[in-house]
Amino acid sequence: MPRTILVWFKNDLRLRDNETLYRACLQADRVIPLYVFDPRPFAMHPLGFARTGNFRTQYLIEAVTALRQKLEAKGSNLVVRIGLPEFIIPEICANNVVSEVFTSHEIAAEERLVFKNLSDKLQEMRLGFTTFATAPLLHPADLPFKVSELPNQFTSFRKAIERNLVVRMPLPEPALKPLPEMEPGTIPTLRDFELPTIKPTSKSVITYAGGEAAALAHVQDYIWTKDLLKTYKETRNGLLGPDYSSKFSPALSLGCLSARTIYYEVKKYEQQRVANDSTYWLIFELLWRDYFRLVAEKYGSKMFRAGGIRDKQIKRQRDVKKFEAWRAGTTGVDFVDANMKELLRTGFMSNRGRQNVASYLTKDLGIDWRWGAAWFESQLVDYDVCSNWLNWAYVAGVGNDPRQDRYFDIESQASKYDPFGHYVKFWLTE
Repeated sequence: MPRTILVWFKNDLRLRDNETLYRACLQADRVIPLYVFDPRPFAMHPLGFARTGNFRTQYLIEAVTALRQKLEAKGSNLVVRIGLPEFIIPEICANNVVSEVFTSHEIAAEERLVFKNLSDKLQEMRLGFTTFATAPLLHPADLPFKVSELPNQFTSFRKAIERNLVVRMPLPEPALKPLPEMEPGTIPTLRDFELPTIKPTSKSVITYAGGEAAALAHVQDYIWTKDLLKTYKETRNGLLGPDYSSKFSPALSLGCLSARTIYYEVKKYEQQRVANDSTYWLIFELLWRDYFRLVAEKYGSKMFRAGGIRDKQIKRQRDVKKFEAWRAGTTGVDFVDANMKELLRTGFMSNRGRQNVASYLTKDLGIDWRWGAAWFESQLVDYDVCSNWLNWAYVAGVGNDPRQDRYFDIESQASKYDPFGHYVKFWLTE
């Protein structure tokens, strides 16, 4: 009997440098690529908005569609289902004599609970369940310490890593194996999730669609065609236009692009053009991304608590009226409102903007930081559970920030980063 492995895609929507798919194609006679739209992340938040908003959902739909098209072009297909993975996957396994399920490793609380429930069911069926680390830059086996020994400050982590930095080479696209005859299923639309249609705007700084091909083309355009990497560190705190920062984060969030692919593209650029502070800084930020994943793994569900990973007791208001004004960009503080309008209209905000609006919500308004993190989770097209929640905790003073009570003076920040008010005018003059 042919060996069949089911590959459950999640935030690894690519063929290149995808160890989950690569290993399955090496070991199996037949491979079932599967994506499940789990309705739970699309539910309503208690504060009255969708946990996954229309920009995030549209980008996901584009990425899943692109993955299906690429698999079809190579003689396979992407099976798509809507429902709870812990029920759907065992049923597919039973109907197709699957021997093992391969998927990418997850570390956040909700995802790990789904893993536990699925693993229990597969164990009852005597089926294997194997996970692979497809998201980080650094392979877990190459870390110089156990996760339990992870330093609580990024600088200590970075120095330990950089003493002997090991980044594995990206894996090639695998030779795909046949797919058993089965109904592929329909990819849902925004309407299926009861989300509003997105109104196109030329103001959006995310100029590429979801999917691996679009992500790779964007890397080529940013690094090589426009030659923007050489000035990345100088421009990364910009606010207007698509080119002030790399905008790789949406593709990274869904795994349309791997961190290792970016790393080796930067290394190639350093060899062929220039190695400077900017090229280093992009890798530096990939390390930050890995660090937050490891912090999330170390502290588990504590990262979602009011006191954060530090168990810090801070008085927080639960003022819905103030929160709604912040969310809508109607606080009366122009620099905050402009950033919140950009998020609301495009699903994106600059890193400088994110720090300022988070500081304003938590320090000036005194609102529970978790409300802000939940709104970003809903809206950001580049939402990543670890980076989002731990960055919010960092600014709120309950995370990994070594400084006590960090505060962003909004007026000073606006004067420094938008001295002529161009950004504010761009978003507040309608």
